[in-house]
Amino acid sequence: MIEPKYKRIVLKLSGEALAGNTGFGIAPPTIKEISKEIKEVKELGVEIAIVVGGGNIWRGQVGSEMGMERAQADYMGMLATVMNALALQDCLENEGVPTRVQTSIEMRQIAEPYIRRKAVRHLEKGRVVIFAGGTGNPYFSTDTTSALRAAEIDADVILMAKNNVDGIYSADPKLDKNATKFEELTHLEIINKGLLVMDTTASSLSMDNNIPLVVFNLNETGNIKRVALGETIGTTVRGK
Repeated sequence: MIEPKYKRIVLKLSGEALAGNTGFGIAPPTIKEISKEIKEVKELGVEIAIVVGGGNIWRGQVGSEMGMERAQADYMGMLATVMNALALQDCLENEGVPTRVQTSIEMRQIAEPYIRRKAVRHLEKGRVVIFAGGTGNPYFSTDTTSALRAAEIDADVILMAKNNVDGIYSADPKLDKNATKFEELTHLEIINKGLLVMDTTASSLSMDNNIPLVVFNLNETGNIKRVALGETIGTTVRGK
């Protein structure tokens, strides 16, 4: 059996990744396919934590257009991530993968509260842990949540799965045909170049804690496993 490159990973899934081509809500074929790929990676012996976004259900921009207070809109976004986490949990368990959802805002009837030591224990026992509710605070993105949780659970890497984007480019490749792809960067270069990969808070946190990041295309079947095995795909961002 091929040894995976990473022992413990944080997989960042955007809400849009769960929507498939519909752009809104949850696409059953898409979330089922993602669950199967996660199962394959788990069977390699990799400990998997997942941070899921909520953009397929609620976006802060909508709140802004409504004149909503930013904190209120952000809390609604956190609730959207919980809905996605529960859907992903159900799909994973249908695949026979033991899973726990932990939320940063307590809702004990449906999920565990986030407790770092408990999360680590779940991982050690072979359970997939899904972190929902962001950081529990407004003004922080789920990218920042990924960096924070990765630091807290001592993850080896953050795997950032993108929709139809196979890495980090100098500009949006959909808008600029001259955009060039980066094979390798540092978090500091991302900040200095103003590349729209993670927000600067997430990049700074990853840099300070020496956490590497791999950005890759989720829409190509088997890519999560390829990255876990150490294949060179997408763009690698070095911790330092």
